[in-house]
Amino acid sequence: MHAWLCTNPTGVDALSWTELPTPTPKAGEVLIEIKAASLNFPDLLIVQNKYQMKPPLPFVPGSEYAGVVAAVGDGVTHLQVGQNVACLSGTGGFGTHTLAPAALCMPLPDGFSHVDAAAFIMIYATSYHALVDRAQLKAGETVLVLGAAGGVGTAAIQIAKAMGARVIAAASSDEKCALCTSIGADATINYSRDNLRDAIKALTDGKGPDVIYDPVGGDFAEPAFRSIAWRGRYLVVGFASGPIPSLPLNLALLKGASIVGVFWGDFAKREPKANAAMMGELAQWYAQGKIKPVIDRTMPMAELPAAYAHMGSRGVMGKLVMVN
Repeated sequence: MHAWLCTNPTGVDALSWTELPTPTPKAGEVLIEIKAASLNFPDLLIVQNKYQMKPPLPFVPGSEYAGVVAAVGDGVTHLQVGQNVACLSGTGGFGTHTLAPAALCMPLPDGFSHVDAAAFIMIYATSYHALVDRAQLKAGETVLVLGAAGGVGTAAIQIAKAMGARVIAAASSDEKCALCTSIGADATINYSRDNLRDAIKALTDGKGPDVIYDPVGGDFAEPAFRSIAWRGRYLVVGFASGPIPSLPLNLALLKGASIVGVFWGDFAKREPKANAAMMGELAQWYAQGKIKPVIDRTMPMAELPAAYAHMGSRGVMGKLVMVN
């Protein structure tokens, strides 16, 4: 097997395409022949030693992938050799094969492509957990999605629309806004050109959005929160822009609003039954055509450094997927 090996987490340049022995699964593990793996923001942070999870060295990055079960370890009864699966295990995806905990593997129904599956779990689980579980979104409410053309942003648009909400998508270019419209957004804001607060006010008749989905952080967090509706819920999803913002807490008081943390990874560990039920519903929504990952492009696994560079350019719309 081959994999992109990180021996020193100083950045993407330190990764090397390395031939390694193909491992044998231990009890509770499966060996997966990887067909596709998506590139997520944590995959950049982890090779820079900036992510909260710091795997022992050396390691193979690639948190999310899909492929075919090539071998099963002792005690694995719900998966069989030859079965198509997707997995989000945190590492191991950027190679031709990897070992994965069988408990983390999602069996793929017929018709679920490897490319879509590799781009599915993280963005839809995060967005569903945020909007449905944490925000208790109701049909007819208005959702503002920041960073709306990214992976979790596009998933949030689709899930909010499936819930019967009105969606305002905010992104950094007209091209990204057009993408958001094409997948269901009711209105868009180009926040590199438009004043965010003025645009929100105009699009909500001064009421403000009931739910704000923020995976970006940075400079737009406070103006967005100042625009929230009475009893609004501000979802803290992540900080893709880099800086972690500080919000004046008097704003929450004045608006009767909630600041709600979203940490799907810990939810999945602490509440596995609820997470399994959620993933089952998301798989049904995919089969019904309600949701489908937006794929920016696919690239050969051997071109991973170029894919990292493209992601760093902020030009990605939806998800980047590496294929073998």
